[in-house]
Amino acid sequence: MGQPMRESGLALLDVSARPTSQPLSERSRGVRILQLAIAGGDLLVISLATVLAAVGRTHLGLFSATADVNDVAQSVGVWIVAGWMLANVALGTYARGYLGVGTIEYARILSAAGCTAGLIGIMSYLTKFNLSRGFFVLMFVIGIPLLLLWRRIARRLVHRAHARGLLLTRVLISGSPGHVDDVAAVLERESWLGYRIIGALLPEGAARGTTDRGVPVAGQTDETADAVIRNEADLVVFTEGAFPSAADFRRIAWELEGHHVQMAVVPSLSDISSGRIMMRPVGGLPLVHVEQPRSLGASRGLKRTFDLVGATALLLIASPLMLAAAIAVKLQDGGPILFRQTRVGRDGALFECLKFRSMVVDAEAQLSAITHLNANADGVLFKIQRDPRITRVGHVLRRYSIDELPQLINVINGEMSLVGPRPALPAEVRRYVPDVQRRLHVRPGMTGLWQVSGRSDLSWDDTVRLDLYYVDNWSLVQDLSIVAKTVHAVIRSRGAY
Repeated sequence: MGQPMRESGLALLDVSARPTSQPLSERSRGVRILQLAIAGGDLLVISLATVLAAVGRTHLGLFSATADVNDVAQSVGVWIVAGWMLANVALGTYARGYLGVGTIEYARILSAAGCTAGLIGIMSYLTKFNLSRGFFVLMFVIGIPLLLLWRRIARRLVHRAHARGLLLTRVLISGSPGHVDDVAAVLERESWLGYRIIGALLPEGAARGTTDRGVPVAGQTDETADAVIRNEADLVVFTEGAFPSAADFRRIAWELEGHHVQMAVVPSLSDISSGRIMMRPVGGLPLVHVEQPRSLGASRGLKRTFDLVGATALLLIASPLMLAAAIAVKLQDGGPILFRQTRVGRDGALFECLKFRSMVVDAEAQLSAITHLNANADGVLFKIQRDPRITRVGHVLRRYSIDELPQLINVINGEMSLVGPRPALPAEVRRYVPDVQRRLHVRPGMTGLWQVSGRSDLSWDDTVRLDLYYVDNWSLVQDLSIVAKTVHAVIRSRGAY
């Protein structure tokens, strides 16, 4: 079996059939063009970095000159560009399963750059080639960020293509009706992945027109290969109930061999990051090893250091904006600048969460009069899209999350974290079911997966799912990624009210 195919809260293990000379589908042709376009962009970026490194070395004088940099660049520049591109190919940076999703694409780009740098250093040493150190350093200092930026832009273009119905993967889901609906819910929720569910394959005896979620039934599990070919599917996802035994799955794979169809198996694991999953074949038996949850790591020294350093730096940078916000709030109606509200922190500890006041002074007293406007009447949270208690200044503060900047003080005090679950009210916590209590195992955050995934537009169930995913799969890299995405989410103001 291959590595996890997608990072979407659902573990899909890629077990694609070996392609042969069968005609390419429209989707496969589109993916080939996409791979070539991304490779062409990489070639331009690496070439540009090489030229800029030569120019920068000549004008910046970072190291003492030992050779004519222009001559060196001309003599080895083409070979360096070719070697870097070969490293990208060898390490799978153009693999179709990782283009546009997850962090593996970026990790492989960094690995390819590191291998290229190492090989250049080794070859220069062995051949005693007098390569300019300034040229060498600048090439990678410029090239790596430009490559990552280009891949980020390419990823956005792919997602836009998916939103317009282009480059979509036609998916058949095979298994029992309940499990088919569970997988369909995940794939539909993560629409940016570009999956289009065209039907379900159910076991004999479960025949029906559609599943409870409305997925049309395209056939039975014992005719998987015929159904896949008949419906021109690009991907068939096998979930529980798709085949009685491993031998049956092997026969399905044999029947699909020679067709450009990907196969994926859902190993009954969900909301587990790829970093916690490792495949270890033992005697032909593919064992999926799953690491323990990482909630303890989200409460230890490394994260606390990240919070202290980050919050202190942000507080210094944002101080002029905070001063302007404080003045605006005061001038609005003469009331208090800060709004202090009791929230539940790590392990149930209570603390005063600080915000710039964005509502009228007696907002709490007016709450009972507007409960009928709650947009989340069936959930734990209280949300109103057009809350009449919000002031004119408050609308601006909330739109760009400026009202939450005082929480940097909560972070420095150790009551909150820069990244974590949404800070909950005591009344909300009293309504938690046991599983949801796990949100309290880490400090609440100023931002989190809930912030970068829709903010107030999220349902209560989605908010809980994202918070529990964060608690169980914490990593510092994920924290950095969420902070970067928060900036984009705040600028777009999506779900802010």
